[in-house]
Amino acid sequence: MSELSMKYQVVIGLEVHTQLTTNTKIFCGCSTRFGAEPNSQTCPVCLGFPGALPVLNKQVVENAIRAGLATNCSITQRNVFARKNYFYPDLPKGYQISQFDLPICQHGHLDIEVDGETKRIGITRIHMEEDAGKLVHADIPGVDDSCVDLNRACTPLLEIVSEPDMRSPDEAIAYLKKLHQIVMYLGICDGNLEEGSFRCDANVSLMPVGSTVFGTRAELKNINSFKFIKQAIEYEIERQAEILDDGGKVIQETRLFDPNTGTTRSMRGKEEAHDYRYFPDPDLVPVLIPDQWIEDVRATLPELPEAKRARYVAELGLPEYDAEVLVSSRELAQYYEETVALFPQAKTVSNWVMGEVSRALNEDNNRSITDCPVTPALLADMLKLMEKGTISGKIAKTVFDEMYKTGKAPEKIVEEKGLVQVSDTGAIEAMVDEVLKNNPAQVEQYRGGKETVFGFFVGQVMRASKGKANPAVVNDLLLKKLKG
Repeated sequence: MSELSMKYQVVIGLEVHTQLTTNTKIFCGCSTRFGAEPNSQTCPVCLGFPGALPVLNKQVVENAIRAGLATNCSITQRNVFARKNYFYPDLPKGYQISQFDLPICQHGHLDIEVDGETKRIGITRIHMEEDAGKLVHADIPGVDDSCVDLNRACTPLLEIVSEPDMRSPDEAIAYLKKLHQIVMYLGICDGNLEEGSFRCDANVSLMPVGSTVFGTRAELKNINSFKFIKQAIEYEIERQAEILDDGGKVIQETRLFDPNTGTTRSMRGKEEAHDYRYFPDPDLVPVLIPDQWIEDVRATLPELPEAKRARYVAELGLPEYDAEVLVSSRELAQYYEETVALFPQAKTVSNWVMGEVSRALNEDNNRSITDCPVTPALLADMLKLMEKGTISGKIAKTVFDEMYKTGKAPEKIVEEKGLVQVSDTGAIEAMVDEVLKNNPAQVEQYRGGKETVFGFFVGQVMRASKGKANPAVVNDLLLKKLKG
């Protein structure tokens, strides 16, 4: 245990901003497409023109309900939009439309696993709000100007606020990764951290070990990388510990993380809720959500990672590790399940998906599984050739690589390249006899009790057959002749 961990208890709460994958913005009909020309996807509503009236996007509400149900929240059936008043150049109205005392989802939780132990992290609330625009800083030496791109203004967000239940950077990352996985499975967020679709504010404080009174927190703002979030929290823990050790007091403030230096720096004093002067937005009526709407949304929920992982272990007999890897993304799990449906040998398919398929995609610039040239049907057909003994496992890897390069059917590749496995006992027996004849010293060693030499004979026969000999037949004939 480190000196710091003996003196202080870390307290972490996270606020995650999840950008929703709707075609249009939360209160207007402008496109949410990323990467368009600056200020080309705007209108009087998202530009905050006087007299422009917002109209709520129904899909945003449904996505919020989906997120709430998937994170064990209760759904608030009467919730209200509020104006959160503050001024920044990228917030054209001078306020953000958000939710305050009546958010759409409340009192949920997620269970995480760290170092083999399961821990429940509470979720205080999930609320709907609009995003702000984006300041673009001039990358010109000597120029200190900034421009405003308001394409992102009014893009729909869910803010998912945890309880301060995390006690280490590892717990924070486990929670974030699980939440990221869930919103991706739900299809409500594309999960792109680099584009800011999934970003996090971390509230970090320290209190003496044994205390129940939380220390003063610092908020680390808008970090969009799991690696940087962990680095920022680790640095902030050390920074606050040094202040406390020196007899100082931690200031409640908002800080920015600099990934180039691995440090945080002060941005502004941290506001409290009353600083924002929340009040109900007079342009938007309360949202009423009947029971039937909630149940209709519940019926559309996909099988979530935790349930899918448990099913893979219980029904398919996969090891926990395999199941964890395969459910890491919805697309990978779908690829696996489609292959198993065509070739119902769960563990064999798992080995190939986690092995050769993943290897090929990683080597191909981390290509997406949805874009894999070897479709589930092609992989299943190749595994059927192995099962029938047409090709060996070694030859199958050659066939797979060729399928990945060309997209050709495995049968055609085997035919074109003459890769059919040799299972003719007579032909293999002749090779075995030749190998034993040419290696009398090794034969003597084996018969003298050095059975490890057996692998040498197998290798020699496989080499003689150019990898085409049926390994089972080779092993059987060698055993008979060496012990005969």
